[in-house]
Amino acid sequence: MAALRKALSTTVQSAPTAAGASKRAVDPVDRVSEILFGLIMVLTFTGSLSVAEAGREDTRTMLIGALGCNLAWGIIDAVLYLMGGLAGKRRTVLALRAARRSATAGEAQRIVAETLPAHVADLVGPTELAAMEQRLRQGPEPAIPRLVRDDWRGAVGVFLLVFLSTFPVVIPFLVITSAVLALRISNAIVIVMLVATGYTFARVTGQNAWLWGVSMVLMGLALAGLTIALGG
Repeated sequence: MAALRKALSTTVQSAPTAAGASKRAVDPVDRVSEILFGLIMVLTFTGSLSVAEAGREDTRTMLIGALGCNLAWGIIDAVLYLMGGLAGKRRTVLALRAARRSATAGEAQRIVAETLPAHVADLVGPTELAAMEQRLRQGPEPAIPRLVRDDWRGAVGVFLLVFLSTFPVVIPFLVITSAVLALRISNAIVIVMLVATGYTFARVTGQNAWLWGVSMVLMGLALAGLTIALGG
């Protein structure tokens, strides 16, 4: 508990500088989510292609649509990533400022506790909160954070994950003249990528890797089918 107390107290003491910094550019779970999103988007195009009637022009239209869609959504996701990250950091700083200005120690400690992740807050007792509140009042006022280099790196990473996930799926249509064969190979690539994303998700969250690999295939195909059915 002494180590926990020291770590938490140090965290609050360094809040002015930490608030302006970012976590890892894109964490593993976010990477899986972005790749899954990109795959679902491209599947809505390849899945709606009628290979029995499709000619080269139809295939070309599908490719342009798939690439354009994921390009647009990659940009949108990157912008939303920046907005979400900045909003989260600013909410934390505003809460810490409110704690510094609160009239009573109890109110300040309540605000500090609310800024902590729930699983960490459950481990913190009155003694730790009192130490954190004291360090917060004695230190400089937390500065309102701005977007920093890691934020922009994360946004670029989000964009690339969504956009580049398109290419393995559409490459068969670029190099194979038979639309039927290209679609079969493309679908096989999608299945492999979905298994890989499920396996990765399970590994970083401590769950059954192969179960999640199969589940991700079923979930990805179901979501893509739902999107197509709803006109997406």
